[in-house]
Amino acid sequence: MNRMVFCDFDGTITAEDTFVSVLQHFTPEQSDIILPKLYRKEMTIKQGIRTLLEILPSSIYPDMVEFTRPKAIRPGFAEFLDFLDQQNIPFVVISGGLSGIIEAVLEPFLHQIKVIHAIDVDISGPHIKLQSAHEGDTEMVAKADILATYQNTYDLDESIVIGDGITDWNLALAASMVFARPPLTAHMEEHGRPYLEWNNFTDIHQYLAQYLSK
Repeated sequence: MNRMVFCDFDGTITAEDTFVSVLQHFTPEQSDIILPKLYRKEMTIKQGIRTLLEILPSSIYPDMVEFTRPKAIRPGFAEFLDFLDQQNIPFVVISGGLSGIIEAVLEPFLHQIKVIHAIDVDISGPHIKLQSAHEGDTEMVAKADILATYQNTYDLDESIVIGDGITDWNLALAASMVFARPPLTAHMEEHGRPYLEWNNFTDIHQYLAQYLSK
C-alpha cells in the first residue's frame, strides 16, 4: 500500500508547544489576550498569528530562532524516522509555525524528512511579514489542503496524521489514521472520529510496526 506520514511540529515533535512559547516570550501581553480567543474559536488562526507576529521588528527574528533551537524533542523520534525509512514511508512535516524555527530544531533529521510545509518569514522590512504558499481562509497553513494535494499526486492508500493542537483540526478530519494528543483528542471525539492516543514516538512506532506486519 502507498502510505505517507504527515506530522505536526509544535507540541508534537517537540515536547512543548514551541510556537506558543515563542509567542508568550516575545509578545506576552498580546498573547494573553489573543491565544484564549483562538482556543475559543473567536478569532481565526490566521488573524491571531498575523496580529501577534507582524507587530514584531524584523531584528528580533534571529533571537526567536535561537530561543527555540534547544527545545526538547519527544522520545523515540529518531528511531521512528529510522523505522519509516525501513518501511519506505515518507515523512512530511506540516506546521502552522515558522519554517526557520522548525529547520533549526530539526537540523539533525532534515535528511530523513521529505519536505517541511510551514510559514515563511520576510525580514527585509522593519517588521516581520508572514508568507505562506498554502494560506487558507482561516489558516496560515491550510494543512488539509496540503494533504489533499499529496493524496491526489501520489494516489495514497493511507494518510497517517500525527498531531496535537488547533492547527491540526482540519488535517486530522481528512486523514485515514490519526495519532492524537490533547487537545486534538477532544476535537476528534466532538466529531465522532476514531483516533489513537499517544505519548511519545515509541508508542506510534510500536503500533505501526504491529499494524504493518498484519
